[in-house]
Amino acid sequence: MTLDATANPSHAGLGANPVVVAALAIAMIAAATLAGAWFFQLVLDIRPCPLCLEQRYAYYLALPLGLLVAFAAGRGAPRQVVLAGFAVLLLAALANAWLGGYHAGVEWKFWQGPTDCSGPVVDLGSAGTLLQRLDTVKVIRCDEVQWRFLGLSLAGYNVLISLLMAAIAAWGIASAKRA
Repeated sequence: MTLDATANPSHAGLGANPVVVAALAIAMIAAATLAGAWFFQLVLDIRPCPLCLEQRYAYYLALPLGLLVAFAAGRGAPRQVVLAGFAVLLLAALANAWLGGYHAGVEWKFWQGPTDCSGPVVDLGSAGTLLQRLDTVKVIRCDEVQWRFLGLSLAGYNVLISLLMAAIAAWGIASAKRA
């Protein structure tokens, strides 16, 4: 028995609606990226700096919003709702690409990063608790690369992944406008 989209449009499959495909692709990329980030953190013990953690926010937004846009598009929601969802996804991905580029620039020492993760340590607390704090706190610096592959750090890969998500969101917008 075969599934033919032309014979039975209610079982057309994902390929029949590029808007749904785009939204699901964004959600899947966000899920895979977050899984990778947590794998690096929990399994490989590569701890994120404050900028790394901020770059995850866009993926935490894109995962449920991508699923919501896919659901809405699949259920025939008004075009404006779907377009608004894709617009938010596009803006979040572009902002995250910018943040990843900024972080990569900090790692390459092109510019100074935030003082809380790349500047001098200003407040050491009292002398009595200093040794105790040094034993319990591990400061992860934003300007030091902990892992590279093919010359790119995780921040560099974040730029590429975010730009891919932005391109897919733009494709989703174009597809929704044609539908």
